[in-house]
Amino acid sequence: MSTSDRILLILHIGFAIFTLGPLTAATMSTPRYIRNRNATVVRYLNRTTQIYGAGALLIFLFGLWLAEGRLAQVWLSASMTLFIVALVLLLIVERDQRKAVKLLDEAGPAPAPAPAAPTEAGETGGPAAAETPVAGKAAAAAPEVAQVERGRIAALSGVVALIWLVILVLMVWNG
Repeated sequence: MSTSDRILLILHIGFAIFTLGPLTAATMSTPRYIRNRNATVVRYLNRTTQIYGAGALLIFLFGLWLAEGRLAQVWLSASMTLFIVALVLLLIVERDQRKAVKLLDEAGPAPAPAPAAPTEAGETGGPAAAETPVAGKAAAAAPEVAQVERGRIAALSGVVALIWLVILVLMVWNG
């Protein structure tokens, strides 16, 4: 392997690290913000997924170019196939993020908890007020929004993260 090939491989690996890391973090943190009904953050994470997803496609194309026709090697073909599967799963995650943003916008912000009941001294708040049945009923009455999307995003982002790890092992083991 020539020096220029090594430099290109280092650039490919560096680009993969700085692209797939934020992509994985964005997709894996999305369910938390859907649960908290924070449409602004989910919208930001969706945009992050779109941008870094395009970067992941560039990683694939650059790696394909670096392969220089050695596609008959099993580990290389397996890595590329897994990468394509991960990209397809990311498209599903991105679609669900968009749908969750739409549902969150339609549902509005989460309902505020019921005000605390006054205590004997006439004060509100404190640990005793937080445990009142009224506050518990208000929290339980808050309907879930985008629950299906949240679960699908959580599952698929975990699978995508595992695929990235398998590709890493294949690349290090055989590269």
